[in-house]
Amino acid sequence: MPRWKELPAETSNSERQLLVQLRRLKDHSDLSLAALASRTSYSRSSWERYLNGKKPVPRKAVEELARVCGTEPTRLIVLYDVAERARAKAPAPGRADEPSSPPRSVQPSSPAQDQEQGQEQGREQTPDQDSDQDQDRDRDQAQESASTSASASVRPGRTVPLGWTLAAVALAVAVAFGAGVLTARGWDDEAPAEKTGPVAVGAGYLRGQTYKCAVRRQDGELRAGHSDTREMLLDINSTGFDVVEAQCLLREKGFSPGVFDGLYDERTKGAAKTFQQAHHLVVDGIIGPDTWRELRR
Repeated sequence: MPRWKELPAETSNSERQLLVQLRRLKDHSDLSLAALASRTSYSRSSWERYLNGKKPVPRKAVEELARVCGTEPTRLIVLYDVAERARAKAPAPGRADEPSSPPRSVQPSSPAQDQEQGQEQGREQTPDQDSDQDQDRDRDQAQESASTSASASVRPGRTVPLGWTLAAVALAVAVAFGAGVLTARGWDDEAPAEKTGPVAVGAGYLRGQTYKCAVRRQDGELRAGHSDTREMLLDINSTGFDVVEAQCLLREKGFSPGVFDGLYDERTKGAAKTFQQAHHLVVDGIIGPDTWRELRR
């Protein structure tokens, strides 16, 4: 089973739950990313971006993954709809890395700049289902654009603001360098994640840090003070304060996972299974509404 990379810190809880379930489904099917690409209408690189949280997964991709893995898609579609609503409410990210448009009073752009703009528009209009070889072409185009922009800044008879020229060159070099790193690195599902000290994941949660459990009864239910959820789905690779809450409540019920670090690992899942069996629940190790209800009693 591949060892998944950590999801981006800005990933919302609803999006994180969807990706955890998609990863779990893909792992249980024993299908590689290349195999998924051959059986669906999405490329290998697209699946890598979707499952690692680099780009929102489309609804059609969720349905196709469920079909290929031979499972009912209803539950996944529900998680997708929740994540989609959360994305709709989130503010749109800024484009601070792009220079603003020059004033209308500047001179018309040179043919070289028109060519560079056309190349950039072509890259933006490339469908998401591209082949991995497109990265090499993007890198070559970025390097060519950098050379063209540099030569245009010194061409006789043309007046180009120095600031715009330097910004264009810096942007093109950055794109070329990023494409080169991705091409050299490749998409390696088996690459282990780097282990460092506590890492900020979001909303104050630090991965690698152990949290205290102060379980008390409040409003008729048990709470450990880390989360008040009663519905969040938790499974392998889930992280955050919802997991800390579940770990503390499991210990309070006599089924301690041993650690309280907010990482839903095999020990936590084993404790959850034992708890579910003792309370006559479905023994799947996934903490959902039914298990939360018993943990809160």
